[in-house]
Amino acid sequence: MSAKAVKFAVNAAKMGVKSALNGSKFSANSSASLVEKPAGGYPWREKLEKHKEELSKGVWGYWHLGSWKPLAISARHRARVRKEVLLAGEDWPYDPPRKEMRSKRKGHKCDRISAEKRAKTAELMKKMPEMLLKYKKMVFVGQDIS
Repeated sequence: MSAKAVKFAVNAAKMGVKSALNGSKFSANSSASLVEKPAGGYPWREKLEKHKEELSKGVWGYWHLGSWKPLAISARHRARVRKEVLLAGEDWPYDPPRKEMRSKRKGHKCDRISAEKRAKTAELMKKMPEMLLKYKKMVFVGQDIS
């Protein structure tokens, strides 16, 4: 029984609601038996041991002697085992490492830097009278201004 069904059964027992499964009322004793650990251990542990070698080969498949081999366990069953393991609070080491976030921004460069250009132009316009004065002195007087 899944964790969701167990949670539902416990909540239903607390409220005294009839079971949707068999029509009988839940009692505190019957719901407690649902929450207990199964006799043979956790079922996901068996599945994990069975597919441990396959899961370590990759998420989608692997290259073997120059040809692509899909995993023996389907993506749906892999996801189900992963979910059961994570719900039990265990670690799932078979996920691939996450890539870094993209640092290069999309869009046109001119759109991104137009505000910076306008700010620079405003600063240069403040300096314009001094620059013109230097230019006039250089051209008309013939002095070398540095």
